[in-house]
Amino acid sequence: MKTEANALSRRVFLSRAAAAAGAYGYLAGPALAWPLRSRQRADVTTGVAVLGGGVGGLTAAHELAERGFKVTVFEPKALGGKARSIPVARTGTGGRRNLPGEHGFRFFPGFYKNVPDTMRRIPVAGNASGVFDHLVDARQEMFVFDTGQAYLFPGFDSHGFSEGMRSVITAIGLAGRVPPNEIEYFVRKLLVFQTSSDARRVGQWEKVSWWDYVGAEHFSPEYQRVFGNGLTKDLVAAKGKKASTRTIGLMALAFVYAGMSQASPQIRRQSGYGAADRLLDAPTNEAWIDPWVAHLRRLGVRFVTGYGARRLRMEGGHVAGATLIRRNGRRLRVKADHYVAAMPVEKARVLFDHPVRAAAPALARLDRLEYDYMNGIQFFLNRLPPHPVQGHVAYLNSAWSLTSIDQGVFWKRDLAATYGDGKLKDILSVDISDFFSPGILYRRAAVDCTPRQIARECWAQLKQDLNSKGDVELSDDMVIGWHLDPAVVFRKGRRAVSTEPLLINTAGSLANRPHSATAIPNLFLAADYVRCNIDLATMEGANEAGRQATNAILDRSGSRATRATLGTLWEPPEYDSAKALDERLYRAGRPNVLDVVPAAVPA
Repeated sequence: MKTEANALSRRVFLSRAAAAAGAYGYLAGPALAWPLRSRQRADVTTGVAVLGGGVGGLTAAHELAERGFKVTVFEPKALGGKARSIPVARTGTGGRRNLPGEHGFRFFPGFYKNVPDTMRRIPVAGNASGVFDHLVDARQEMFVFDTGQAYLFPGFDSHGFSEGMRSVITAIGLAGRVPPNEIEYFVRKLLVFQTSSDARRVGQWEKVSWWDYVGAEHFSPEYQRVFGNGLTKDLVAAKGKKASTRTIGLMALAFVYAGMSQASPQIRRQSGYGAADRLLDAPTNEAWIDPWVAHLRRLGVRFVTGYGARRLRMEGGHVAGATLIRRNGRRLRVKADHYVAAMPVEKARVLFDHPVRAAAPALARLDRLEYDYMNGIQFFLNRLPPHPVQGHVAYLNSAWSLTSIDQGVFWKRDLAATYGDGKLKDILSVDISDFFSPGILYRRAAVDCTPRQIARECWAQLKQDLNSKGDVELSDDMVIGWHLDPAVVFRKGRRAVSTEPLLINTAGSLANRPHSATAIPNLFLAADYVRCNIDLATMEGANEAGRQATNAILDRSGSRATRATLGTLWEPPEYDSAKALDERLYRAGRPNVLDVVPAAVPA
């Protein structure tokens, strides 16, 4: 590789974010119409203090501001959270913008309903549907194996729900050299989940790991690699031996139904789903976050960046104030009538100290939730590959469970004229879902590599898979730079650490995930660990949690305002009778009628 757009250090990034915040004194607004519970002097007073400016926090601010609440959003880094763009410092020349980096690529499956609804309500000049018009449909998916490549087109045949699912799984399995009888067993297990009642999904499958559910222990290494572990690690960064069957099963069905909706207008009308695979036509900040923040400002939302929540002060069972702190140690005291904790779980459980947990004991169970690393790296290229994939790619055999998207195919702009030094023609954005397995180049885990080694290792794994048929899709002379997510922090003599990890839905973890409304009357949660319909740590889950927090505030404040809508996952009504039967069987302690054991599968 010739040059490297080195990742910003976390220290530099945070210091610049803090500097951009400026003075905070101007944020002290007029006294509220309702009394505050404490007389301690505050630097900022507001109706609702949203502690975190990611998708969950911005959603709560949006919904509340539309209903007349005075809202202030506090964010320690940059607005947008994990979804934000991260410009690579000092890479733009000649009036061009800095190269667009990111935590990881953005992916908007067709079964997302809440995020698209929010996007439609963010106005953009010339766009009839606002930010939503910046979403573009991917035209194909690709699963890559060392044995070959399997293309899956989003609009596959929709003659039957079961047959549609069977065709997808068969294509993946055959490409991965999974024996046909084992593919058939896996399809049967998906049908079992498809016809399982909600009671069984929560009461039984939630407590079973995906590995055990699909019987991976009994089958071939190919079956284990593709169906037991590969799909879960690549799609949701969860190891099959730990991931909840309920979560993985729901997501598998949602992907299939979204794909079928493209082939069937009837399914599309019933489900309300969009294209199976969508992404933005520009960097996330330009296409979504910046217009969103501008719209919220017009609605009266105030923003304070550079300050992170350090402590919630409790009085009489209520939150009486919040202390925020800047990196330089400067403190900010905030008073509000309602507090929305919109930070990720690893930050929330530090904020929720003993006094908070004493008032809301369920929050103590956050300590049981697990997270893993899933961070991105972007390769800046001087030309497109000869045959760029028109959608997301999952490298199921890759050592570090890589997925990627070729953004140059979808971004509606001249990259060379807009970013960098005039040489940029393409951006290959890659997510790394396994930081703890050895690579192929240095034989080390990502956490034991330097940033340069991670870049070289990822590039080697991509080349190994994409060039496996003899065609040279990627070559070293294409790379003019790279950017590793600055949330991956390197300390001399120690393993790398991701300061922005991803929540993992392990088997049985649903019981440890709270609702948006807590036992503390004026504390609410708006983050992707909250219980919600999507049941996965995603932008959609964070958005839904922000809506749930809004509705909880409306309920507790006695507001007559309309409640925020909550999009739900769709399932075919044709299976309602099967689910009703299964609920009776489950209540009687009997298995699903389609369930079989691995030993019953013929060799």
